[in-house]
Amino acid sequence: MRRRDVLRLLGGAAVSWPLAARAQQAVNLVRVGIVSIQQRTSPPYAAFDQRLRELGYVDGQNLAIEFLNPDAQAEGIAGAIKEVLRRKADVIIAPYESALKSALAATEIVPIVMIAIDYDPLALGYIKSLARPARNVTGLFLQQIELAKKRVQILKDALPNAQAATMFWDAPSEDQWKATSEAAGAFGLQLVGVELRELPYDYEAALAQAPPDHRSVLIMPTSPVFYRDRVRLAQFALRYKVASMFVLREWVDAGGLLSYGASFPAMFRRAAEYVDRIAKGTKAGDLPVEQPTKFELVLNLQTARAMGITIDPAILVRADEVIE
Repeated sequence: MRRRDVLRLLGGAAVSWPLAARAQQAVNLVRVGIVSIQQRTSPPYAAFDQRLRELGYVDGQNLAIEFLNPDAQAEGIAGAIKEVLRRKADVIIAPYESALKSALAATEIVPIVMIAIDYDPLALGYIKSLARPARNVTGLFLQQIELAKKRVQILKDALPNAQAATMFWDAPSEDQWKATSEAAGAFGLQLVGVELRELPYDYEAALAQAPPDHRSVLIMPTSPVFYRDRVRLAQFALRYKVASMFVLREWVDAGGLLSYGASFPAMFRRAAEYVDRIAKGTKAGDLPVEQPTKFELVLNLQTARAMGITIDPAILVRADEVIE
């Protein structure tokens, strides 16, 4: 072969190799669509990002995050889901029921990883079973309803003299309100519920709707808006000296009194692992839906002291973490 022919072949290889490499990179890029009313830097998404990095995903190289931050209305969530699909998301993260419902209505192909913490995806028919969810959805499911009774018990153990309490609830947390209301009587706690409807929620006005003797103790369920308002809610409870029982520790970190539940960031770390498995070829419907098995009781002793509340010593011993 003549020298110029060899050079031409080598030159062609030099041109085609980078093209092939770029094509391979494009194929290996995982585009994750996230629709959330929370901030991008909130603890669950920080944990999600961290786990993806640990698994070898680098944003801008083999990973692209399409994070949309719509308002809390169902129409805004549905529109954002359509937008991440328009941006060619390979996997959708659905942190709310409204997001999951919209995603399932919009696509039967793109895999969906749900994080269900305030609804039952099995009872509502979003999945066929926990072991084999089928369709194009999998993820994590925290059964809040089963924890309602435990939270009332912990609250009464911590504050044995509490006879009455208020519970705020909204549409996504209605089932939690019903379960807590049913459980309260067994522990001698009179519970009144106040529904919040109009955004932004007016927590001062909501508390004023409760009978005066119910205003010193507050039980909070979880919902997308309540979680977004966790700092505001914790500060509200502290300002009005309301002993507060929350679902997730992020409220207690912000100044709430007590929480009992699973780790929300840990669930999002696990969601990142689902993304990794789907990116490597596993079908979403073949991945079992997982449920948290570890629950933590967190107590903010600083808040108790600031409010002049004496916590039963037995609770201090039982707490997984005490913020002092």
